[in-house]
Amino acid sequence: MEKTQTREYQPVPLPDYRELAVEEMRARAKAFYDEIRTRHTVRDFSPRPVPRDIIETCIRAAGTAPNGANHQPWHFAVIGDPALKKRIREAAEVEEQAFYAGRGGAEWLAALAPLGTDAEKPFLEEAPWLICIFGERRSRSADGVRRKNYYVPESVSIATGFLIAALHRAGLATLTHTPNPMSFLNELCGRDPHDKPYILMVVGFPKDDATIPAHAMDKKPIEEIATFL
Repeated sequence: MEKTQTREYQPVPLPDYRELAVEEMRARAKAFYDEIRTRHTVRDFSPRPVPRDIIETCIRAAGTAPNGANHQPWHFAVIGDPALKKRIREAAEVEEQAFYAGRGGAEWLAALAPLGTDAEKPFLEEAPWLICIFGERRSRSADGVRRKNYYVPESVSIATGFLIAALHRAGLATLTHTPNPMSFLNELCGRDPHDKPYILMVVGFPKDDATIPAHAMDKKPIEEIATFL
C-alpha cells in the first residue's frame, strides 16, 4: 500500500551557505557571465562519444533545482541507443514536416526564418545523447510518498536551465528541441501517458565546422530585459 501521510515541518540549520566578500561576489558573477555567454544553441553535432558519467553528474545538478513543495516533478529520459534515436528522429520529423508545411502559421515560420531551421533533424541521430525532459503530474517524492505535484512547468523549466548550464560547464554543446506535439516521446521513452514531455535536449560535441545563425548572436541589452525599481 502506498504511503499517503504528510511529513511535519522540521527546520534544520542552513548547511552550505558561505558569505563572500563583495569583490569576490563581483568576480564570480562576472566569471559566470563570461562563461555562460559563450553558450550557443548548436545544430551541427559530432558523433563523438560522451561518457555517461558526465551526463549523470549534470543531471544530478539539474535535480538540485528549486521546485514546488520539493516534489521534484521531473524525469530525465536519457537516450543513447542508436536504434531508439533513429525512431525518435523519424517520429519528430513527421511532426516537423507538418509544422513547416503550414501548421506553424505564417507568423511563426517567419520568426524562424533567420535561424535557418527546417523539417530535417539529423542531429537527433548524430549526437551521442538525447535527454527527454518530462514533467510529472503525480510522482513519488524523495520521502517515498506518492503525491500530486505543483508548479510543474515552472519547476521543470528551472531544472532545465540548471541542466543547460551544467552541460555547458562540462564543455558540451546543447540544443533544446521542441517538436510539436511531443506525445510520441511518452511511448518511445516508456513514460506514463500523463507525464508531459517539455524538451528533447540534444547533447554532444559540436562538429568541427559547426555554424550558428548570425541572428542568434543578437542579445537584448540589460536595459531591455530588466527594470530596477
